[in-house]
Amino acid sequence: MSFSARVFTVYLLPLPTDVMAPRRKEKYQLPVPLPEGKVLGDVEGNQWALGKMIGSGGFGLIYLAFPTNKPSKDARHVIKVEYHENGPLFSELKFYQRAAKKEYIQKWIEQRKLNYLGVPVFYGFGLTDFNGRRYRFMVLERLGTDLQKLSDQSGTFQKSTVLQLGIRMLDVLEYIHENEYVHGDIKAANLLLGYTNPDRVYLADYGLSYRYCPNGIHKRYQENPRKGHNGTIEFTSLDAHRGAPPSRRSDVEILGYCMLRWLCGKLPWGANLEDPVAVQTAKTNLLDELPESVLSWAPSGSSCYELAQFLMCVHNLAYEEKPDYQRLKNILNPDGVPLGPLDFSTKAQSAHVRTPARQKVDSPKATTKPATKFPAKFPERVCREPSAPRREECEESQPGMLLSRAVGQENSRRRTVYENSDLLSEMHSFRQPPSYMSSQTSYRKPYVDCAQRDAVRKPRPLPPHRCTSPGDVHGTDLEKPPRLWHAVFPLTLSEETKTEVYCYGLTAFCLLILVCLALYFL
Repeated sequence: MSFSARVFTVYLLPLPTDVMAPRRKEKYQLPVPLPEGKVLGDVEGNQWALGKMIGSGGFGLIYLAFPTNKPSKDARHVIKVEYHENGPLFSELKFYQRAAKKEYIQKWIEQRKLNYLGVPVFYGFGLTDFNGRRYRFMVLERLGTDLQKLSDQSGTFQKSTVLQLGIRMLDVLEYIHENEYVHGDIKAANLLLGYTNPDRVYLADYGLSYRYCPNGIHKRYQENPRKGHNGTIEFTSLDAHRGAPPSRRSDVEILGYCMLRWLCGKLPWGANLEDPVAVQTAKTNLLDELPESVLSWAPSGSSCYELAQFLMCVHNLAYEEKPDYQRLKNILNPDGVPLGPLDFSTKAQSAHVRTPARQKVDSPKATTKPATKFPAKFPERVCREPSAPRREECEESQPGMLLSRAVGQENSRRRTVYENSDLLSEMHSFRQPPSYMSSQTSYRKPYVDCAQRDAVRKPRPLPPHRCTSPGDVHGTDLEKPPRLWHAVFPLTLSEETKTEVYCYGLTAFCLLILVCLALYFL
């Protein structure tokens, strides 16, 4: 009897898993459409009449909505509907309740003196029943077409449009990051133009939003292979590829990939989207080989200099580090040009392309030197001040091979950014008028070695050279080579080579004096 009971117990153990598997599959199915005209009541007591269904995405449906107390033929609201047990709409609803209420957004706009913030207005939510199933719904403001449709039509956007989209999205990301959330799925399909004002762009679909810093405590960096490659594979961050929780640097990294895609029409890993590991490797190579990897990817007649500098800044962020949003916006708009209406026409991309001084941008002679024409090697000269050691994301939670692999990737990433920052700084002097030479800014920070968490790696000694502010146009050091020398001889000597030449020259001069004295006395 005892033996039979034990056999019976062992036989029943797998059954719960087998029974739950279909439920897990059913949990994420698209809901059965609700009938047009059905009235839904939200938790605030407002009544909404469903219009026609205008879209579906992920695991939910989107309908036009009309408030019953204000009849109108033109719908200014939409309702997103999912099954009650679905997760994405619940996550999005929590985001709007905690961080994106209308009064919160308006207060932020007034504090930051913005003309608008690209976060959809949230009006309410509730539950309803249909055919024995429970649905969850959420009411939002109606938006216009998404950028994916525009991208499919034109292939690429003008550079001025791409840079302006990046600035607008940085405004949105700064807001949601300050409210303890990250978006995690930035892409053209989730960027929508305003319905009544198509010159405005909004970041929608917060189904993958993640509360990275609940109650002010940042989530720890911990890789989980089971959660690897989460998000839209074409744009997702390296942290997401490794299964780590998304952070602020993940969002700005995704934004960098999106801008590169909008400007160039494709990404280096676009042909391997079915292989997440190959995509991860290609992204790692792109970031490790900055800025050449981005500059060489620029389409003919255009320039990716701003995007290269943007990605270098992002790539050097620590996992828990807060991005400098204003500095990133200055990279995308170095001249401080006021933002105008978004232009999605397919005319020639000429805006913001760096040209020689006193030449108009649209002039046929004002062509930008391709990235492949720049010298292959630039002097290793750093224009930076040492900063505090970087926070470490490699924690003790991932031992063994996984930790050592993460250590190698992070250390290699930081070393490459440190070395290539000099290359980009020199390239900046070729591409811009002299007034921009003194405004080069540093983003490199020393970092903590993952293998030896208690030992802070000291930065490389800095040569006698300093950066000047944009207003201090005459405040260059004597050690800095004249700009005319850079224009005639792009390859300058390193500090070590200068020292050796100086020593050899001094030695030769002394020998020459001795020979002259010997001849004189003889």
